[in-house]
Amino acid sequence: MTNSVDEVIAKLSKAFNRVFNDFKGIYLFGIHTDGKMHEGEDIELVAIFDIEDKSKREQIWPIIGKIETEMNVCIDLYPYTPEAFKKDEDIYHEVMAEGIFYNNTGVRSLFSEEKDNNK
Repeated sequence: MTNSVDEVIAKLSKAFNRVFNDFKGIYLFGIHTDGKMHEGEDIELVAIFDIEDKSKREQIWPIIGKIETEMNVCIDLYPYTPEAFKKDEDIYHEVMAEGIFYNNTGVRSLFSEEKDNNK
């Protein structure tokens, strides 16, 4: 694993933008928030879309699989709408407590502003 977490998220964001016009951004949470790759540990992500349904998930998983293979990483991605994300209290509170937000172009944003927008 020679790639950085930021590189993985940038590549994923680029792919999502190519396929979906409602992709809003990604939250990174879990062990990788320290910016380091941890062999054997999944990169835990929440992706936010305006619409999240079975059809979208069917399009997401091949993208994830391709990036996992190309970059030799394991990605654990949770796709949500903003409303559904807030309703999943366990994930939402964990992400809001420790997560890092990347905008839809894969650039880290000021997370405190994003937290305020999601309250």
